[in-house]
Amino acid sequence: MEQPRTIFHLDMDAFFASIAVLDDPSLAGKAVLIGGTGPRGVVSTASYEARQYGCRSAMPMAQALRQCPHALCVDVPGARIRELSQAVFAVLDTFSPLVQPLSVDEAFLDMTGTQRLMGEPRVVAQRLKDAVRDTTGLVASVGVAPNKFLAKLASDLEKPDGLTVITPDNLDATLTPLPVGKIWGVGPKAQAVLSRHGIQTIGELKAMGQAQLTEHFGDRGTQLFALARGIDDRPVVPDRTAKSIGHEQTFGENLTRAQDVRAVLLEQTERVGERLRRQGRTARGITVKIRFGDFQTVTRSCTLDRPSHTTDELWAAARGLFDRWAASGFRSVRLIGISAGPLASEGDGHAQAPLFPDPQHERRRALDAAVDRIAQRFGPRTVHRAGPADPSG
Repeated sequence: MEQPRTIFHLDMDAFFASIAVLDDPSLAGKAVLIGGTGPRGVVSTASYEARQYGCRSAMPMAQALRQCPHALCVDVPGARIRELSQAVFAVLDTFSPLVQPLSVDEAFLDMTGTQRLMGEPRVVAQRLKDAVRDTTGLVASVGVAPNKFLAKLASDLEKPDGLTVITPDNLDATLTPLPVGKIWGVGPKAQAVLSRHGIQTIGELKAMGQAQLTEHFGDRGTQLFALARGIDDRPVVPDRTAKSIGHEQTFGENLTRAQDVRAVLLEQTERVGERLRRQGRTARGITVKIRFGDFQTVTRSCTLDRPSHTTDELWAAARGLFDRWAASGFRSVRLIGISAGPLASEGDGHAQAPLFPDPQHERRRALDAAVDRIAQRFGPRTVHRAGPADPSG
C-alpha cells in the first residue's frame, strides 16, 4: 500500500517588507511598500498594515499611494534579500532533501516518511517555523497537507505567522466554504464565468459535473474537477532536477515601446544566466514568453548551437526571438518572460568539449565570472550590460 504523502508549503510573510522592518525597527507597525516609485513603479510587497488599505503585490505604486497616502516607500537591497533567502533555504535543507523553491520566499518540502524520525507533522512544522525565525528573525507561514495544492492553500489561510494542517478528516470542512479564487489558476475571468453559473465557492464548484466543467474550460475543467476535491498528484521536484530556469514580469501598465520591453528581457536574461552558473547547469534552448494587453500569450523558442550558461549567448538567442516577433508587428506588452531549458549539468557529456577552445567564448565566461563575483559581494545588477538599442532606430 502506498504511503500517504506529507507535503509542507512554507511562505515567508510579506518577505521584502519584513526585511525592511527587521533592518529598521522604526518601521514596525507602519504601512510599508516595497517597489519602484517611478511612473511605471510596481509594488513588489506590501506590509500587512498597507494591505488593510487594499495595497497588494503587482499593483501600480501610484495607485497604492492613492489608496494609502501615508505609506512609506522603502528600498531593500537585492543583496540583503538574497542573503536572507539563502538563509531560509539552508534551514529547509536541514528538514528535507526534497525542497522545491517556487520563489525567493516560498517552497514545498516533501516530508513523507519522516514521522517516525521527526515526529507529528504539526510539531515538525512548528519546529520549522521556529528555526526560520531563530535563524533570520523573520516569520513564515506553513501549510501541511497530503499534496501540493492543499499545502499551498493551507499556508495562506491563517497568515501571518500561520500553521494550518489539512487532513482527509477536515478536507471537506476546509475546502467547501472557500471562494473559488483560492484555487490555483482561477483568476478574475474564470471566476466571472463560474459566477454566471452560480458558482462562488469551492463547495459549489465541487457540485458541478466534470463534463460541464470541461465544456466551459476545456482541459482545465478536468483539473478544476480534481482540485475542487483536493486531488493533486504532482511530485515535489527539487530545484536541481528542474527542467528549466526562468523569470517573467507583469507590468502595471502595458509597455508600448519595443526597446523598453527589450531592456527588461535583457535584465531577466542576466538573472537566468547567473542562476544557471550558480547551479552548475547549462541550457540547450531558450523560450521567450510575451503576453499582450488583451491577455493573449505567445511563445517563441529556439535551440542553442551548444548547451550554454553564458549570458551573451543566452541573450543573443532571446533577443533574436524577440526582435523577429517585434518586426512582424509589435503590440503593447503586458508581460515578458524568458526560460532556459531543457537543462543539463555543466560538463555532463552532452556536448563534447572542443579541441581548440574559442577565445571569444572563454572571454565571455571570464566576464560572467567577474560579474557574478561582484553581484555576490555587492548585490544583483551592481554591474550589468548596457540596455540594447532599438534595431528599428
